[in-house]
Amino acid sequence: MNLAEWARTQGVHPQTAYRWFREGALPVPAKRVGPRTILVSVGANAAPEAVGGIGLYARVSSHDHKADLERQVARLSQWAVRAGRRVVRVESEIGSGISGGRSKVKRLLADPNVTAVVVEHKDRLGLMNVELVEATLSAHGRRLVVLDDGEVEDDLVRDMVEILTSLCARLYGSRSARNRAREALEAAEHG
Repeated sequence: MNLAEWARTQGVHPQTAYRWFREGALPVPAKRVGPRTILVSVGANAAPEAVGGIGLYARVSSHDHKADLERQVARLSQWAVRAGRRVVRVESEIGSGISGGRSKVKRLLADPNVTAVVVEHKDRLGLMNVELVEATLSAHGRRLVVLDDGEVEDDLVRDMVEILTSLCARLYGSRSARNRAREALEAAEHG
């Protein structure tokens, strides 16, 4: 399968897939066979029909951070290559972490071929109730893999951040809710 076809089956723009190929971050083996032709190895094809692979998910909250969205996908892809994992789906979107109406994450979670969902940080999947998503995945023999779990460890502090995020989202709008929640926590600590 050529690189452009593979990219379309993954929901990735062909130019993004070509950039990953140039940077060595493509999550599947591929080689150049002509001046304008790159073939993805059929045996390691990461088509959605493949059984038992991982799904990569990246999210940013606004269009201002679109460049970070591409960097997230590249880092996730590089991790998959280093770990020797087969990627069956790549989804990235721009949307609020509070909103449950994100179509691409829903599509990823509903795909039965995705045995593990990989995110860079837990808050990329959602700002609240990620544990419920983990439990649901686990109940179906699947799992959530968080690459950088260096976030808040204390349950009480994490719960407080979620509550403040929710309240700030209602008061100020979801775009700035997380920042305002953090500011409120910092003010409480110092005052």
